[in-house]
This record gives sequence, structure tokens and C-alpha cells, in this order.
Amino acid sequence: MRLNILFRVGLIGTVAFVYLALFSIPGETRDSRVCGKDVELRLSSSESSQGSLLLVEVHSTSPLAELKAQWDGHTLLFWRENSQENVQRALLGVDLERPAGQYPLTVAAQLENRERVTCSAVVSVKAGRFAIERLRVRRQFVDLSPKNLERTARERQRLGELFARVTPERLWQGAFRVPVDGAQAAGNFGRRRVLNGRPGMPHNGEDFPAVAGAPVHAAQRGRVVLADELFFSGNTVVLDHGLGLYTFYGHLESIAVTVGEVVEVGTTLGRVGATGRATGAHLHWSVRANEARINPLGIVRLPAD
Repeated sequence: MRLNILFRVGLIGTVAFVYLALFSIPGETRDSRVCGKDVELRLSSSESSQGSLLLVEVHSTSPLAELKAQWDGHTLLFWRENSQENVQRALLGVDLERPAGQYPLTVAAQLENRERVTCSAVVSVKAGRFAIERLRVRRQFVDLSPKNLERTARERQRLGELFARVTPERLWQGAFRVPVDGAQAAGNFGRRRVLNGRPGMPHNGEDFPAVAGAPVHAAQRGRVVLADELFFSGNTVVLDHGLGLYTFYGHLESIAVTVGEVVEVGTTLGRVGATGRATGAHLHWSVRANEARINPLGIVRLPAD
């Protein structure tokens, strides 16, 4: 599916050269256009859909004293491009179940001379295509006991509160990696299972089948904010990478890190297992960007600084 993005740019006060680029990952082809004096927009024509990760870039010829963006009720936080002083980036996640439609993105920048620049865009989100799997399973895989229902509700709330927290600084540096060496993704992101005729929640990550005991590595530098056993995902680790970006590692055989620990890219977080609601050894890996459930393979394609 193609992601259509329309831009409107307004300039208040002294004119500065500013362009806003929004593109899916990977995405190298961009359309460019001039929208007013000394203002340029660059738009990629890459395809995207629900569950995608987008990159917002703001370039300026002079430093910005302040830069803010809003999309879908969330504030997007920017980081400065290392190689270019006047380039700033932010991540925009399109949730797996974001209804198809058009959503406004607004950007406000303040120059060092206190003049303000405002930009707005309309992001047209198209529906993704996800598999549906129909299975007949034992009743206990569908009907949870009252005790387990209460537990899963408690854990869902705990995770929701965790993902809603935004660390204001970026903790990662460089490219993200796949957590399990030599493992291939199952390609089941977004797949919805219908168990005994009952539709379940869409699969919010990618599974990586692997040998039990294989090391699971941190996809990038981050802080451990959860290292615990959960009902559905078993032994689970969650890393906070800053700026609203989280990675989730589930069904681990064992956990090798503790909450509060800052780990580097490649650090062993635990071992592949089949704990929780799993039928075989594999890693469940998922990513949240500003609470949006996105395909984790998108973060691997994120350009390094």
C-alpha cells in the first residue's frame, strides 16, 4: 500500500529555509516541491501501511531554538542529526490497527531570533493486508479462568502504563539489529488468529523460531524497564530506548538482565525459550513507537546517524 502525504507550510516573520520530509522505512525515493519563498518540502514515494514506522526530518539553514510536532494525540520528540547540525529527526509510528483515513501532523519551530515557523501535513493511512489463521485448539487456550483473566488484565494495564512513559532523551546510537543471530522472521506481524471460531487480537510483533537456549540480544542501547514473567509472553524483557521507543522480548527461557540496567546493543538479555503461551521455542519481538504497535523489522531498516 502507498502512503499519501500532503503538506501545508506557513512561515511567520523572518523567512528561513526549512523543509519537512516524511518517509516510510526503507524509503529513498522522494518527491520535492517548493511551497512558498525559500521553503521546500521533500516527500518519499515509498509504500507504507498500518504498522509502519515513519521518519520525520526538519532541516533549517539556521539553528532552531525549539521544535515540536504533534500526530494522533502524541508529541513527537526530535533528535539532532549527528552529521548535520541543522537536521533534526523524529519517529512516527502508525499503529497496527490505526483505521484507514487522514491524520494531521503539525510541526512548530522557533528560530534563535524568536521568529516562528509552522508546518502541517495530512498523513493518509491505508489499510494493511494481514493473514487470518483459523485453528481448533483445546478449550484452555481460549477460555481463561477468572484468576488468569484478572492477572492478564493487570499485566495489560502495567504494560500500557509503561509504554505511555516517554524518556525525553535518545538512548540509542546507530543502527538497530535483529535480536537472534541466524534466525528468520516468521512474517506473522499483524496476523489474526481465530481460535474455535473466536477472533483474537492481531499479532503485534514478529516471531523468530530458534533453538531453545540461543542467546537473545538487545536490538540497541536502552534501559531495562521490565524483566519479569508474564502470563502470555512468559519470561519477558522490555527496553526503553528513549523518545517513546520500546522493544519487547518474550517467551525467554531465562532472563540475564535486571530492571534499571542500561545495556548496549548486542548485550545478551536472555535465552530463547517457550515460556508463557507458546507451543515451541521462539522469540516474540515487538516494538512500540509512541505507543503504536509497529512491525519491528521497520526499526532495523531505520537509517543510522
